Amino acid sequence: MGEFFRLLKGGNKPSLIAAIVNTIIAALKGGAFFLTGNVAMFAEMMHSIGDAANQFFVFIGSALSKKAPTPKFPNGFGRLVNLVCLGAVILVGILSYETIKEGWHHIQHPAESTGVAISLIVLGIGIILETVVLYKAGKEILHDVGVKGTSFLSPLTTSIAHLKRAKPATKLVFMEDLVATSGGVLAFVAVLISHFTGFLQAEGIASIMIGLMMFYVVGKVFLDNARGALGETDEQMLVHIALIVSENEQVKDIQELEVIKEGEFLHVKLVAEIDPTLTFAQLDDIRDVLKDLILSQQGVTDVIISFDEDDGVQDWTHKDARTVLKTHD
Repeated sequence: MGEFFRLLKGGNKPSLIAAIVNTIIAALKGGAFFLTGNVAMFAEMMHSIGDAANQFFVFIGSALSKKAPTPKFPNGFGRLVNLVCLGAVILVGILSYETIKEGWHHIQHPAESTGVAISLIVLGIGIILETVVLYKAGKEILHDVGVKGTSFLSPLTTSIAHLKRAKPATKLVFMEDLVATSGGVLAFVAVLISHFTGFLQAEGIASIMIGLMMFYVVGKVFLDNARGALGETDEQMLVHIALIVSENEQVKDIQELEVIKEGEFLHVKLVAEIDPTLTFAQLDDIRDVLKDLILSQQGVTDVIISFDEDDGVQDWTHKDARTVLKTHD
């Protein structure tokens, strides 16, 4: 049990903050829905419940994924966060379906809701809190990829361009809260339209739109984490490592290079071609230099390096590395 709580300290902080905030928001929206019967509020309540549960699971999964390898699991637990995310999106998918179904029912049988002021106040609070969580998640993404924001709004703007390189847990939080914030604004507008124009179906339409946005997150997160659970090649980091390795004058060519992403961690396997006249002592020094260099790259946790004699055929060129790296950027 002591180890479990120690691991929790290393869990993804944005997901924990998001889970706590969404629990509070879900409680507020739940109370407002029972008082007003507002269908848009129901959709937002379901969304916040799904986000809170999802993010709690992700926090625990991200913490447990940092558990050290054991004799039974020698490759470690890095992919556990991907498996947890896959399980968590199932819950969101169910809530998405219920949200769309309730919205469709309201369109077919519109009913006027009460307590407009309560709905607007709760939705307004939710939008503000979700925006704060979104901002923090955006800052974490910029930190993950080593990018400095150029303005106060960078966590909300620049982070989107680097979303693919973010940690799975942080990426999930950002996407869910982006949809949650947008959904809150949509529900807010729907309540105003319904109240001032008498177009009661607006709340049902908003509910369906929120449900569809939730389904989008489900699909996106599922595909991303399915690739992670299988062991996905990090192409951008592969090219980056190939570039820095090829700059070592002792490395004549790169025969094989693998950069496998498991959860938040990267595992590197390198086969480099070296001058066959070098001594074992020299090869050992080269190996140490390359290992330290690769391990210093963000996210890399282990490296396997082996050497082969230079065959005189160039498989990897410095120019090719720069071209591919620029393309991925």
